[in-house]
Amino acid sequence: GIPMVCDMSSDIFSRKLDFSQFSIIYAGAQKNMGPAGTTLVVVKEDILGKVSREIPSMLDYQTHIGKDSMFNTPPVFAVYTSMLTLRWLKEKGGVEGIQKLNEEKAALIYNEIDRNPLFEGFAAVEDRSMMNATFNLKDEKYKDLFEDLAKAAHINGINGHRSVGGYRASMYNALPLESVQTLVNVMKELETQA
Repeated sequence: GIPMVCDMSSDIFSRKLDFSQFSIIYAGAQKNMGPAGTTLVVVKEDILGKVSREIPSMLDYQTHIGKDSMFNTPPVFAVYTSMLTLRWLKEKGGVEGIQKLNEEKAALIYNEIDRNPLFEGFAAVEDRSMMNATFNLKDEKYKDLFEDLAKAAHINGINGHRSVGGYRASMYNALPLESVQTLVNVMKELETQA
């Protein structure tokens, strides 16, 4: 069969995965593992060496594996902070423990998006991300008020993608449930003022 390649930068260590389903998993650390500057790659050995053309050594996973992931100087700070993040994750009950918390955060925001008549979700229910809830105001006349309420509650960074618009609430592992509750409270407050 065709090897499954998956970018899991947003999802890595947020929920249990069946790693046997993938030939390559690529995940940037900057969302759930640590700061930007390092990447986790999980590769099935049976797909290595099957490239039919010459590729630069920096892009050849066999080269990196052969050098114990130290073919070039590793980004020491990013690797060290990722180690600290993984220790924190272990203290939280590991992937199973953080998955439970992530499910609670996602349920909290999506329940409000579905309940509140001023908002609508972008993604179909079955396609919703646990890490990034995307939604929009049904009526743009409430945009300024909503954004003012969010700012007053010290919420920032919820603007949606520049090509799609709307809002995007990122709920990566380190975000506490209380932060999602703050956003939900703002959404409820908008409803009372509308």
